[in-house]
Amino acid sequence: MTTDQHRPRWAGPADPAVGDTGVYDTLMRLDEPVYIVRGPYGLGAAAGGTLTGDGPHEVVAAAPPLGPERLGSARFLAAHGLQQAYMSGAMANGIASADLVIAMARAGFLGSYGAAGLLPEAVEKALIRFRDEIPGLGYACNLIHSPSEDRLERTAVDLFLTYGVPCVEASAFLKLTPHLVRYRLAGLRAGGPDGVIASNRVIAKISRTETAELFMRPAPEAMVRGLLADGLITEEQARLASRVPLADDITVEADSGGHTDRRPLPALLPVIMRQRDAIMQEAGYAERIRIGAAGGIGTPDAAAAAFAMGADYVVTGSVNQSCVEAGTSPRVKEMLAQAGIADFDMAPAADMFEMGVELQVLKRGTFFPMRAKQLYDLYRTYDGIEGLPQDVRARVEQQIFRRPLDSVWEETAEYFARRDPGQLARAEGHPKRRAALVFRWYLGMASRWAKTGEADRAVDYQIWCGPAMGSFNSWVRGTYLAAPEHRRVADVGRQIMKGAAFHQRLAMLRAAGVAFPAGIATRPSPEDSAPRDSSVGVGQ
Repeated sequence: MTTDQHRPRWAGPADPAVGDTGVYDTLMRLDEPVYIVRGPYGLGAAAGGTLTGDGPHEVVAAAPPLGPERLGSARFLAAHGLQQAYMSGAMANGIASADLVIAMARAGFLGSYGAAGLLPEAVEKALIRFRDEIPGLGYACNLIHSPSEDRLERTAVDLFLTYGVPCVEASAFLKLTPHLVRYRLAGLRAGGPDGVIASNRVIAKISRTETAELFMRPAPEAMVRGLLADGLITEEQARLASRVPLADDITVEADSGGHTDRRPLPALLPVIMRQRDAIMQEAGYAERIRIGAAGGIGTPDAAAAAFAMGADYVVTGSVNQSCVEAGTSPRVKEMLAQAGIADFDMAPAADMFEMGVELQVLKRGTFFPMRAKQLYDLYRTYDGIEGLPQDVRARVEQQIFRRPLDSVWEETAEYFARRDPGQLARAEGHPKRRAALVFRWYLGMASRWAKTGEADRAVDYQIWCGPAMGSFNSWVRGTYLAAPEHRRVADVGRQIMKGAAFHQRLAMLRAAGVAFPAGIATRPSPEDSAPRDSSVGVGQ
């Protein structure tokens, strides 16, 4: 144990920073070691310099260099070709736009394109842009499990394979599908130090242990045999399938926007990590399955906490939706920028309406959560549109749909005739299923109205979002990032990751007994901003 008399001393070209902005600036020199020293003027902070046996400044605590590129898993960075272990998750209907993904890739982050809910031609346009504008850089495309729209899932995988999409973010899967398994296996080949190379990477977004296990295990043998029999994979790929898990990375999704079980991350993440460790020990995979953290991450503090818990990477979602590159309307971005920590609610999900699955949306400024719940209650209570009491039907038509339900059905039938005729076949002779399609019209249109900024429908906007948005807004209040027109997705990512590294450094120094005042915390500022003027001295 080191006594005060035998503590090392510090020497440098300048005096340590004491009790003012200099302390913060010194601690933010993340690529250098930092020291808390005691000298003639009390405690101060110093970076760089040298340790000596004598000198006026006694070292009280020290922390090594810790830039944001050191956070998380180096293997995650290598696998996806990234500079930092930071990912923007997919937001459906192209809200996680091609522009957003391209900006993330160029900044050394991983962006996931929001392909869910888009028609194939729109997805293909984005894939062409990725091929032409970010060749060789890492990116992902979302593949969402749509139990009622198998055709779209199959077509998406066809496009991903055609354009060589390097990674798929699989979300909302309740069970595995042949389409997802096909994508994974079609990228297998013999070679490499471990005997198998998986060039089609899968990041599975989960919130339950039973779902996590599906992705931590190899592809089911029955599906492998079926894909082989259909000529969709080769004999070699079928043989190699048992040697790799279905997913390279597992994103543990806590209380997030969109589909969520609203579980707290500190409770859920350790459970999934222990599950991963047990399966790894049993299966003996050559490559470790990596675990990421998502849900509620919108500030440096939250990202630092996730990394401290052992996350290999962090994923943001809600906060990116308010950024310039997000494929939604300026009005929605303004609404998001005003959201507080409690301005969110659960509402029925359009893609899993009949199953009663819910997602989290913005509540402030919109009636959507309340109206969507009313429609689901009507679906459960009555056998079909024709069974609605006349006064109830009139109220729904006037207040929610603003048009006769018969005309809604006509438009719905026309839509599915183009997109997925199987939906109409299943609704034939089933009034309740037909009612579900009509009610889903409102849920689907509500997200479209928000995306396009339909002014007359502002009270019906469906905006997928979670509490991270309110936390982010609190953090950036009074800074240049308070205005949505200044929020650029890569800049937000850099600010969060740099701040997370700073908080990790503070944690190391606190563990050594250094006490910092509450005012010492990261605040987003442009690269060329003026020096901070707040006082942030240190004490012990």
